[in-house]
Amino acid sequence: MAQKIGEIKERLKLALEDGNYALADEYRQDTRIGVKKALESFDKKIEKLEQERQRIKKMCRYEEEYAMCEYICGIDEVGRGPLAGPVVAAAVVLPKDCEILYINDSKKLSAKRREELYIEIREKAVSIGIGIVSAEIIDEKNILQATYDAMRDAIGKLTVRPDLLLNDAVHIPGVDIPQIPIIKGDAKSISIAAASIVAKVTRDHMMKEFEDIYPGYDFAGNKGYGTQKHIARIREIGLCPIHRRTFVKNFINEE
Repeated sequence: MAQKIGEIKERLKLALEDGNYALADEYRQDTRIGVKKALESFDKKIEKLEQERQRIKKMCRYEEEYAMCEYICGIDEVGRGPLAGPVVAAAVVLPKDCEILYINDSKKLSAKRREELYIEIREKAVSIGIGIVSAEIIDEKNILQATYDAMRDAIGKLTVRPDLLLNDAVHIPGVDIPQIPIIKGDAKSISIAAASIVAKVTRDHMMKEFEDIYPGYDFAGNKGYGTQKHIARIREIGLCPIHRRTFVKNFINEE
């Protein structure tokens, strides 16, 4: 008795998840239209997966070039531009030959995908360090110096000492570890992309918590950035403790 089409679809789905692609060959001679469509869908998904793996392989070129280093750390930050909230940096050391499909610059990913990848990165990483610098320190030092502080703090929280830092565009002063700044590195290095995602998700979670502490500014929605609604609320109800005074001075005159 021929296997039911629904059962075949389920087996193909599981085979796709398990990487058992040869299973499809068992059904190549089945002439039923439903089976043929299921195989066409299966083959298209395999093709897309292969394309994604090739893209990820390209994102590992820096990691492969410096494979003699035991620990390569990606560094990135988020939150340099908002009117409110901290700047957050992440330092991520991934194991060698680590494959994390669909990883990319965090700005190119949906919130749902970022959350999924955040969990996977935390599960697979050798070590993760996170540096957070408050709005008060940003006002005191300026955003560039605060960003460097966050990056140095993130590196210092790693449980291993990196042999090499791959940074998104910047050179971090005051660090005695070899560094390679990479322009648009979060789209070119899997390590920097991982750091980009960890920093972004960490900060987004913080801004959602600030929404409960300081309601009225829509921090959960705007993440502290200068949306029209956010600026309007600043003018209506004034500033809260996490606003960057040096950033909002063009929108409000404090007494």
